[in-house]
Amino acid sequence: MNSILGAANTGANDAAAVTPAGGWIKDSSTATFMADVIEASMQTPVVVDFWAPWCGPCKQLGPTLEKIVNEAKGAVRLVKINVDENQQLAQQMRIQSIPAVYAFKGGRPVDGFMGALPETQVRQFVAALGGTAPETEGIKEALAEAQALLEQNQAEDAAAVFSQVLETEPENAEAYAGLAKSYLAQGDKDNAREILANAPDAIKSAPQLAAVKSALELADAGAQASGNIAELADKVAKDPKDHQARFDLALAHYAAGAPDKAIDELLESFRRDRNWNEAAARAQLLKIFEALGPTHELTVGGRRRLSSILFS
Repeated sequence: MNSILGAANTGANDAAAVTPAGGWIKDSSTATFMADVIEASMQTPVVVDFWAPWCGPCKQLGPTLEKIVNEAKGAVRLVKINVDENQQLAQQMRIQSIPAVYAFKGGRPVDGFMGALPETQVRQFVAALGGTAPETEGIKEALAEAQALLEQNQAEDAAAVFSQVLETEPENAEAYAGLAKSYLAQGDKDNAREILANAPDAIKSAPQLAAVKSALELADAGAQASGNIAELADKVAKDPKDHQARFDLALAHYAAGAPDKAIDELLESFRRDRNWNEAAARAQLLKIFEALGPTHELTVGGRRRLSSILFS
């Protein structure tokens, strides 16, 4: 890095371009690197994009970077370096493939990545530098509001808020999952499935969406048994060793909106016979925990009780 600083310092004061008011994106070069990146990052984090006109992935990443930096409204700046025109600088930075992105803060490189990442990951990269736009804060508030509405059984209102978030951030996994949950809460499993199926590739494997998929599978599994709770409970009372009846009872409880009772029955089944039906009770417990989320009080308590059985 010292060689970079030395090379960039030559003529920096004379050649540095002045960033226009409100201009958070600029082209730079070896001659102006010191002023545009090192010195500028003492005041504001600077993202440096090494690119070339012939680079296909660069053409994908560049507009994404510019969009996110513009949204940050000055909280972070973007400097673009054409490696074809600045080969010496690219060599000193040890750029082996492009696009290559470095983040500078306080005059030092603090992070970086190579390749054209999805927009969600680029947002995370910029946000980690402190480049969170006011709009992003607004989105966090909207997601919190939508989640609260969902928990208050106002699923239709929650769906409207989640949809608004997706208009701004089409790859927001939390909003996608929330919208699917909203439809599921209204009993509209078909729309919930369609939302998950149409999720962007960048977030298809996100844990938020996996949780909704588990919830859908549980809803499907309990649909037939949901109306037979009294009958199944009577079977279990008459024969506590009837694991299938207890398993079906657990599914019925979950489908009826009582995950706490479902967890109780599955834990009891697992306590009585861990290996019944290839440990089906434990597998179903884990699916419920995934659907509820790792921080839900029923998940935390249920996992604790499951561990006590495993290690007793």
